[in-house]
Amino acid sequence: MQTIIETVQPYVSTVATAILGVLTAIVIAGLNTIKVKANEWINARTTESQRVLLHKLAEEGFSLAKTVFKEADGPKKLQQALSYVTRQLQQRGIYLTDIEIQGAIEKAYLDYKAKQKPISMEDAAIADAAAEVSTEEAARAAAKEAMNGLAAKINELFAQATTEVTPSAQVQAAPEPTPMEPGLTPASAE
Repeated sequence: MQTIIETVQPYVSTVATAILGVLTAIVIAGLNTIKVKANEWINARTTESQRVLLHKLAEEGFSLAKTVFKEADGPKKLQQALSYVTRQLQQRGIYLTDIEIQGAIEKAYLDYKAKQKPISMEDAAIADAAAEVSTEEAARAAAKEAMNGLAAKINELFAQATTEVTPSAQVQAAPEPTPMEPGLTPASAE
């Protein structure tokens, strides 16, 4: 019995070592997968937070250029806003292209312009009435187009129906009755 154990022991330890190696490889692969996913999540969150910061700084840059550089023309104001936002981002270790920064500043400008258009009640009523009229006209035009389409389909169906029925179709005459023998009734002839 002792010799059997001594003979089998190298095989058992080899199998155990192989199983441990496979388990270790699986654990390492799982940890690498988790690491990659975590890095992707952190990068996505950082980019999102950087975008939020960019838009806030773009609003600040636009406001600064609008108030401090009142006499400057549009391109000079834009250049001042660009330099302000770029400096602020670089201080935080964020480096973006001028196009990305300019896009954020332009968005801040458009948002500002959208908020600045006060609409009087009269203007709002006129706009609503115009929208309602254009909606009614569009509905009428759509209904007219639908009716024209329906009329065309009906005309097409009538044309097909009249061409399929031809006056040259012959009607078969009823079969002539066969003469019966005297004494037979129609019921007994069958």
